[in-house]
Amino acid sequence: MVSSGWWFLTAMIAAYGVANLLQSVAATRTTVHHTFDPGLLLRLAGHRTYLIGLGCQMLGFVLAFLARRDLPLFLVQASVAAGLGVTAVLGVVVLKWRLPAAEIALLVLLFTGITALVLSARPAPSKQLGTAGLVALAVALAVIAVVGFFAVRLHGAPGSVALGSLAGLAFSAAAVAARPLASAPTWDAFLRDPLLYLLIAHSIVGQLLLGLAMQRGSTTAAVAAMDAAGAVPAAIVGLLLLNDKIWPGREWLAAAGFLITLASVIGLTRYAEPQHHHATAGHREKPTPGKEGPLLNVSGIGRGPS
Repeated sequence: MVSSGWWFLTAMIAAYGVANLLQSVAATRTTVHHTFDPGLLLRLAGHRTYLIGLGCQMLGFVLAFLARRDLPLFLVQASVAAGLGVTAVLGVVVLKWRLPAAEIALLVLLFTGITALVLSARPAPSKQLGTAGLVALAVALAVIAVVGFFAVRLHGAPGSVALGSLAGLAFSAAAVAARPLASAPTWDAFLRDPLLYLLIAHSIVGQLLLGLAMQRGSTTAAVAAMDAAGAVPAAIVGLLLLNDKIWPGREWLAAAGFLITLASVIGLTRYAEPQHHHATAGHREKPTPGKEGPLLNVSGIGRGPS
C-alpha cells in the first residue's frame, strides 16, 4: 500500500509554490524595515494578497507536517524547494516573468534531484527526541533570533540571502520538532508536547525573517537561501536521530539527489538582483499621480518585460 505521505508531499509542493508568489507580491508593496521588527508581520497582514499567501503557506505547513509522519526529513525538506518551480511557472503565466536560460536549467536540475530523493526515500515512523533535543531546539531559537537582530542591517542581495538562510534554519528546526510530534498518539499528548510550542516559536521567527528577506532582494534569493540552509541540518538530524530511512542499495541515489538539489538551490541565489523598489520605514516615498507600483518584477526569478 502506498503511503499517504506521498500525496501530502505533492500537495505541499503546490501550496508552497503559490505561497511564495503571493507573499512576494505583498512584501514588495510594504515599506522596507531595517530592524528586527515583528510589526512587519502586522503590516503585511494588512495586505489581502499576503493573507492568502500566508493561508497557502499554512496549508503547505500542515501538509508537510502530515508528510513527515512517514517520510524522511531529507525528502520533505528538499521537496519544499520544488515550490520554487511552481512559483516560476505561475510567475511566467500570471506575471509574465521571463526566465533566463540558466535558471530554467537550474530548475530542471532541481526537479532531477527531487526525483532521485523520491526514488531513494523509504517511509518509516519517527523516533522521539529526548530532553537534550528539546534543549538544543530552544537554544537554536535564541541564537537564530539574536543573529537575525543584527542581520537586518544588511541590504540588497546579501540581506536576502542572510535573512533567508536564517529563516531556513528556523524552519529546519521546526521540521525536526514536527517529525516526532506527528506521531503523537492522542490529541492530549499532542497539545502537551513541548515540541508543539517549539515548532510554533521557530515558525513565527522563520516567517518574520522570510518577510524581511523578501523585502531586500528577490524571491528566488530569499527562498533558495532558505531552502538550502534548511535542508542540510534537518537531513542530518533525521538520519542520525529520527529513524529516517533509505531503501537498501539506493544510498548513492539519495546522496546524489540531495547534492544535486542543494547545488541547484544554491545556484538559484545567483539571480538575486532586486527587481523592485520600496519605501523605507520612516521615509515613505510619495507615489507619482497616475503611476502605481509595478506588479511585475516582484522577484529575481525572472526579469519582466522591459
